[in-house]
Amino acid sequence: MRPRPRTQWRALFRMTDSRNSLRRGLGTVVLAVYLTFLTGCTVGPKYARPSAVAPPAYKELTPEDFKDTDGWKQAQPGDATLKGNWWEIFNDPQLNALEQQVNVSNQNIALAGANFLAARALVRQTRAQYYPTITANPTITNSRPSLGQFGGVKTGTSSTSSGFALSSFTDYSLAFDASWVPDFWGKIRNTFLQNAAAAQASAADLENVRLTAQAELAINYFETRTQDALKQLFDETVAAYQDSLELTQLQFNAGLASDEAVAQAETQLEATQAQDTNLGIARAQFEHAIAMLLGQPASTFSLPAAPLEASPPAVPFGLPSQILERRPDVASAERLVAQANAQIGLATAAYYPTVTLSATGGFSNTSPTAWFAWPSRFWSAGPALAETLFEGGLRRATVRQFRASYDRSVANYRQTVLTAFQQVEDNLAALRILSRQLRQQDTAVRSAQRNLQLAQQRYQAGIDPYLNVITAQTALLTNQQAAVNLRRDQMTASVQLIEALGGGWDSAQLPSMRDVSELTPSANTK
Repeated sequence: MRPRPRTQWRALFRMTDSRNSLRRGLGTVVLAVYLTFLTGCTVGPKYARPSAVAPPAYKELTPEDFKDTDGWKQAQPGDATLKGNWWEIFNDPQLNALEQQVNVSNQNIALAGANFLAARALVRQTRAQYYPTITANPTITNSRPSLGQFGGVKTGTSSTSSGFALSSFTDYSLAFDASWVPDFWGKIRNTFLQNAAAAQASAADLENVRLTAQAELAINYFETRTQDALKQLFDETVAAYQDSLELTQLQFNAGLASDEAVAQAETQLEATQAQDTNLGIARAQFEHAIAMLLGQPASTFSLPAAPLEASPPAVPFGLPSQILERRPDVASAERLVAQANAQIGLATAAYYPTVTLSATGGFSNTSPTAWFAWPSRFWSAGPALAETLFEGGLRRATVRQFRASYDRSVANYRQTVLTAFQQVEDNLAALRILSRQLRQQDTAVRSAQRNLQLAQQRYQAGIDPYLNVITAQTALLTNQQAAVNLRRDQMTASVQLIEALGGGWDSAQLPSMRDVSELTPSANTK
């Protein structure tokens, strides 16, 4: 056979390239048709976000109330929203430093983060079901058949007496198996949507855990500062009672006071000292709670004492409808609704048959030199269809079960929204009422101080007994303690309001379907 001219080879190559291009084009068309068919045949209800009633405005703190509410006098919240580092609104460097540590070291956040990574990996596993599975099974097997396998050779006879020459042989085999289940009815797609929605809900749960830890740290921090303020108040009160006791003793020694007055002064001093000492328990417990939130052993963490001096800031709370986009727990509840909707489609797909395309091919020979020779090839290919003919109503019951689960998730979503509105209104009302109460309490403190001055003057003039002084001192301490606690309640309500508003989070930060389905998601959000 004469070799072909070079021009003929080039023409043949061009023809081969054209055929390959044609095959690629046909493959693309077939894939597009398949995907169109796949999308059109996906069974199950189409998802739509459930409705939730949102009031037009909050009622517990209106612009008319700003002038009577602490914080809102100087900075009225307009359309501005909370920022990511919401704690910076309190202008406390120590709190800022602690909050940064929570984001890094809190173990509840780490746990929620691991749950999200696991949920995202499950989405990737489901996505892999869109593609065929290809396996290779190379084997080298040495074997010898039994003498009784061929014609029932009797014991004691020669293996050659029956015309057989039995000996061991080696089989060299290299088999490739491929199988693919086309997603004609959307079973894989609904599974993917279900797991993707669950992963998005897990991401929202992570942000909710993060916000909860941040808010809990801020509350514990202000509780600690409140204990420091109470400690300062009681230390000053103990010092004042000590001076009163010394003055009473001097008056008793001079014959101007009775022994009863001295005993009363001693009792008051000792009781107040006991209360002052008891403050250390709560202070230590709040400090230990902060250490746990920071992911540190309580034994290695300490917070320097500093009395509470912060004032509640003006928190931009916006419109009630924005709660639906700013609360991570609301976003998580909505994604669980989407997951339940996909589960209905998954259960509905069980009514339809499963088609499996499989193929096997490779090389097999008893000679290693002819292992990969063309005559050693083998192959098989063909489709398989599986359909359940009778199952006693199992599929219908399963669909009804998931429809009920969907209704339950919708109710949970709406309840979560209602709870969010309640929490915002609760804390807005608390801030408004606490501002008025604190002004009244400050007035009561000033009145108690004036009453104490009058009682001391009348006692020193010999008009009233020392018991009146003790009563006035006790009333002053009680009112001062109440004022400190009210300032703590103000700061706590401010933190809880920020938490109820979502802490500056937004649903746009939720990872998209593409993000949760990739092994290494991009930093972009949907």
